[in-house]
Amino acid sequence: QVQLVQSGGGLVQAGGSLRLSCAASGRPFSSYNMGYFRQAPGKEREFVAAVTWSTSNTYYADSVKGRFTISRDNAKNTVYLQMNSLKPEDTARYSCAARSKYTGSWFDPFEYDYWGQGTQVTVSS
Repeated sequence: QVQLVQSGGGLVQAGGSLRLSCAASGRPFSSYNMGYFRQAPGKEREFVAAVTWSTSNTYYADSVKGRFTISRDNAKNTVYLQMNSLKPEDTARYSCAARSKYTGSWFDPFEYDYWGQGTQVTVSS
């Protein structure tokens, strides 16, 4: 079992920045690949970013490339999502997730085993 506790988020003006954190406990964090998803009201959950356990590979949705950066600190059992140049369309509830599998789609939420509680990000225009 892995428990994920999220922090960060909040209200920010367009063009601003926020950093989300996701702290893990339980089984060794360093063996899990980590991702972030988001869901806006009335929309399906969508992939945002992922980072592999070795930190050698990162994946991003086209909509956030160049603006968001996912990173992890295995010593602190924490994954971060740095969000810059935020837009109103980034408004959503953001959830971190963990998966033990290295194969399979990074974009499919059903490939992830554990989920954080979610945190709201609201970007005003």
